[in-house]
Amino acid sequence: MNQTTPEKVEAVREKIKTFDPVGSGSLDLREALLAQMAHLQVQDEMARTIVTHHLPLLGKSDFAQLARVLNVPLAEVRDRIDLIKTLDFAPGRKYSEEKTSYVVPDIIVTKEGDVWTVVVNDEGLPRLRISGYYRQLLAQAADHEPEATRFLKDRLKKALWFMRSLDQRNQTIHKVARFIVDRQKDFFDKGIDFIKPLTLMEIAQDIGVHESTVGRVVANKHMMTPRGVYSLKYFFHKSLPGSYGEDVSSLKVKDKIRRLVEGEDKDNPLSDIEIGDLLAREELRIARRTVAKYRNQLKIEPSHIRKRKSFMEEKA
Repeated sequence: MNQTTPEKVEAVREKIKTFDPVGSGSLDLREALLAQMAHLQVQDEMARTIVTHHLPLLGKSDFAQLARVLNVPLAEVRDRIDLIKTLDFAPGRKYSEEKTSYVVPDIIVTKEGDVWTVVVNDEGLPRLRISGYYRQLLAQAADHEPEATRFLKDRLKKALWFMRSLDQRNQTIHKVARFIVDRQKDFFDKGIDFIKPLTLMEIAQDIGVHESTVGRVVANKHMMTPRGVYSLKYFFHKSLPGSYGEDVSSLKVKDKIRRLVEGEDKDNPLSDIEIGDLLAREELRIARRTVAKYRNQLKIEPSHIRKRKSFMEEKA
């Protein structure tokens, strides 16, 4: 077995980092950016210092702190940030083999008048049936070939069981979809403000199956509705108590948080406490930590980072 040394491995990796795309083979973002700066012959020492030692401040958009640490005017920091932004933060992404996947809905929901119709989409699926040839073989073997008869009967029984299982699966999918549509009629008619909380257990108890069965049914399945195409999992979410005793969907709360942030004053963004206060005015009383959790799930940055970014954009 050939042996090598860490030094040789590191030398090879350093070489790989110069290949196209420059920065491939880096252990972290710092390495990738420095490799690109070396390739582009960037001689700006302040920019290199920011990448080498202060990436956490850069990630938090704390440019004022960067200026204090480097003991330079904020304008100079902004110039270096603009330079760093020209680098590729994910150099291997353009060679990704990710492909666009198109969803074929498993359930089609339509509305005719005031009636919502739910149909399991089996278009394109083969129609299964038992060939008459094997029934003929069974009839021929019945009197003279007991071993063949037992074999054919066993296979016929398994085929029938398989077909019944598929039919039962489709019935379960239909029952789950029907329950979702009946529960969420107001959502389909009026939008996200009217979506209701829902759990797997509720449906399982209603249609008489185990909760895990419902979990398998909704996995990787989609529903096409007049309001759009949704993953079945979209409709399962926690409930929060409203001010009048009703249950409120966590999706509704998240949507309100998103809209509040989108409409905020960019120079004075809303803190989690302020968002909680605004929600309370709409009779949605949730704790600050819950606001923070939902904001993070929406990939919305904290107010102090949003404020810094707004400040830097205005200065640009």
